[in-house]
Amino acid sequence: MKNLIAFLIMGLIALAVPAAAQEPGELRVGSRGDALTLDPYAQAEGPTFNLLNQMYETLTAFGQDLQLEGSLATSWEVLEPTRWRFQLRDGVTFHDGTPFTSDDVVFSIERAQQQASDYRPYVSHIVEITAVDGLTVDVVTDQPMPLLPRDLTNILIMSRAWCEENNATQVQDFSAGDENYAVRHTNGTGPFKLEIREQDIRTVMVRNDDWWGIDGEGDSNVQRLTYLSISNDATRIAALLSGEVDLVTDPPLQDLRRIERTPGFHLEEVPQVRTIFLGLEQGAEELQTSNIQGANPFADERVRRAMYMALDMDAVQARIMRGRSAPAGMLVAPGIDGWNEALDTRLPFDPDAARELMADAGYEDGFSVRLDCPNNRYVNDEAVCQAIVAMLARIGIEVSLEALPKTLHFPKVENGESDFYMLGWTPGTLDSTDVFAYLYGTTSIWNKGHYSNSEVDDLIARIMTEFDPEIRDQMVHAVWSLVTEDVAYLPLHHQVLVWAMRDRVSTPVTPNNNFQARWVQLTD
Repeated sequence: MKNLIAFLIMGLIALAVPAAAQEPGELRVGSRGDALTLDPYAQAEGPTFNLLNQMYETLTAFGQDLQLEGSLATSWEVLEPTRWRFQLRDGVTFHDGTPFTSDDVVFSIERAQQQASDYRPYVSHIVEITAVDGLTVDVVTDQPMPLLPRDLTNILIMSRAWCEENNATQVQDFSAGDENYAVRHTNGTGPFKLEIREQDIRTVMVRNDDWWGIDGEGDSNVQRLTYLSISNDATRIAALLSGEVDLVTDPPLQDLRRIERTPGFHLEEVPQVRTIFLGLEQGAEELQTSNIQGANPFADERVRRAMYMALDMDAVQARIMRGRSAPAGMLVAPGIDGWNEALDTRLPFDPDAARELMADAGYEDGFSVRLDCPNNRYVNDEAVCQAIVAMLARIGIEVSLEALPKTLHFPKVENGESDFYMLGWTPGTLDSTDVFAYLYGTTSIWNKGHYSNSEVDDLIARIMTEFDPEIRDQMVHAVWSLVTEDVAYLPLHHQVLVWAMRDRVSTPVTPNNNFQARWVQLTD
């Protein structure tokens, strides 16, 4: 009956929402959540980077085949173990007509190193960056950095002149609610230029006819690109089916069969390299939201292991994710360098053993805690959290759930206001070291659970400098073995990526969820 009512409501919405007049070459993308900001370094969050990547560009990038390729840089080489040289692309201009030069690269990397930048881990080891000439840049690091070209796929390049002219040289402190000109305006070198920005409503971009990447062979025919923020699932799918939008990158799983059976629409699906997990505050003497006084249950590995073994991710896969997830034992998915099949096998679901571990740790009567969860970021995120609440109750942990929009959830986690929280991670470098740098080091900026293991810290530091791939792989495996044994986080599942679209849209779907309008072909 509930499914029938939902079906009828969606049908009525679709009838009530007429298809807006659409210009030839116009592509409209619907999403449940908007970019958090337009400042390129303020938030290392997927939808934010994805929108900005239509307008800004990086020195290096991953192509459709996820192979590293040049973007604003045409080549790079190691001059010395700690010195790289990048040759830049000639003839590139920013959207305001200013020529792109090596000085903009120097400025951008230095800006990305600021304290408020969420992208600091990618450039933290750069100690000097020099403009050798207008199109050559030398980057000096404090140690050998074999993955530097991969790291730089995450640093969008800004115009020094534009930032200085508009008083935007400082990165927005997102968690503090700061504003600067770059928060609502852009000036990149990419294939699309910003026309309209209405936060949480729409972002409209137009084709940049001066983009260096236009070569007349296989160019996208998208002339106008609109992102529409439509938080309600039923409304978003009704907008797709009525022609209000052309592409939905996060369709509700319960609607996929209906979309696929509707003439004029199709789905594209691929395993995603995003892992969803739970973080736990392990470093505090006492939790903020627990009834336990003078002790921290999460600091005990037995409690963390018990919680892990109480989570039935096969049931979540079948009932909530409708088969479109893969239960995870580690925080990287197949396709990421360093993934290991044996380590990605979950501990057995065993509530009885979990209760024994709780008793061994002195929590036979359980305890209470709050779980912070987004409700518009990951696939069925709130529903997954609701299931987790019920599962943990079986071993005596009373969990109160607070599900909030991502604009409120991420600052809460970032500011250390959460004891227990859901996050998801797609390694920006497609390498395990990205996860190590952000989540597992004692001083990592998104290690909000304050996990700390000196052996792990030492291995991470050595991995970052190791050029020999065989030695490096051995150390990566050692780190994953240690953090898995420590139960540093509670892995949940790897997502499956599904996009729903009108038949007029043809686009590749990459496992890193890298939507690029410049790869789209429209049939009008």
